[in-house]
Amino acid sequence: MNVYVAVVTAVWLMLPAYIPNNAAVLAGGGRPIDGGRTLGGRRMLGDGKTWRGTAVGTAAGALLAVVLNQLNGSAGDLLGVDLPTFPLLVLVALPLGAMLGDIGASFLKRRTGRERGAPFPGVDQLDFVVGALLLALLAAPNWFLDAFTSPVLLVILVLTPLLHVLTNGIAYVIGVKDEPW
Repeated sequence: MNVYVAVVTAVWLMLPAYIPNNAAVLAGGGRPIDGGRTLGGRRMLGDGKTWRGTAVGTAAGALLAVVLNQLNGSAGDLLGVDLPTFPLLVLVALPLGAMLGDIGASFLKRRTGRERGAPFPGVDQLDFVVGALLLALLAAPNWFLDAFTSPVLLVILVLTPLLHVLTNGIAYVIGVKDEPW
């Protein structure tokens, strides 16, 4: 697999996992998942992790996967790449896994004394990727192993932190985020 094919495939596969957290922020507010509960004197997750945000983020990613499935043939022809389609379970697993990965990172942040919005290098950039990949693997192991080849996974692990830093920096500059990470 050449680099171009690996990059295009990686981005295609991860789009349903890349947008859920952004969609969740746009949905904003709502009831916190942790209901205000604490563990060890700290909030379990905090006000930033809400049921509405999780539902909207998951739905947005799943809807994008449905659209990508519809565009698959023409997009593949245009890009010159044989793009995979998302099985039903995977089109939900990728965005839900991304949301669960982010929720897990929030839990880890609280346990390590970090407040909402505090940087957690490495975890901030890959939490949603790990969640998305794990849930997709559980949902459709054979499809996962065919789609997420070693070159594709390598591109995801290198490209995602770069995209994360870039998009957060832009969001900070235009005033959508309070911190650039």
